[in-house]
Amino acid sequence: MKNQVIDKSTLKFLKELSASNNRDWFNTHKTTYQDALQNMSMFVDGLIIEMNKHDQIENASGKQSLYRIYNDVRFSKDKSPYNPRFAFSLRRATRHRRGGYYMSIKPGNSYLACGFFSPNPEDLKRIREDISYNYDTWKKILNSKVIKNNFGGLQGETLASAPRGFQKDDPAIELLRHKQFILRHDFKDSEVVSENFLKQVNGIFKAVKIYFDYMSEVLTTNANGELII
Repeated sequence: MKNQVIDKSTLKFLKELSASNNRDWFNTHKTTYQDALQNMSMFVDGLIIEMNKHDQIENASGKQSLYRIYNDVRFSKDKSPYNPRFAFSLRRATRHRRGGYYMSIKPGNSYLACGFFSPNPEDLKRIREDISYNYDTWKKILNSKVIKNNFGGLQGETLASAPRGFQKDDPAIELLRHKQFILRHDFKDSEVVSENFLKQVNGIFKAVKIYFDYMSEVLTTNANGELII
């Protein structure tokens, strides 16, 4: 379990990379980066094991789950060569389990997020139809103690007005305006390096089950409740 704790040296590396975001500094500290990367890989390995006790995760390893630290600067105004964070996503197995898990470790701005980051047009339409038809169910889930205590409320990009096909006076208009359906939890640096952090993260991801179960049912059935093959 000790190897699955995020080391203080990993956060230290990210802080220093943020302050000296250039290739010369990075190449000089390449060994420190590799140690930090290995530390994060082992943390995610442990998290996958724990999450497979209450969900089914496609990811085979932490190493394969972590995003590259190198920035693609071709189409970005920010020409910094590195993104001073360690981030990863975990995919739920099979098309019948919808929703995804994401986490970013960055000094002063570490968080996890889960939900639906970029629903395709068909899924988005189906979600909005269900929100309008079953608004009471949505309110019950999003106001449940387990969601409120771990995430607060629904986050994500929203439209400025009502989406096409829906009325501005729909009682569910605030939810209907959502383009993303994300639940987020922020962490202090002291939490990130604590020995209980893996257990804490796993518990928060587990708390989203009530939301994922409902959304998976919605997105794998049509408006009549018939299973979509």
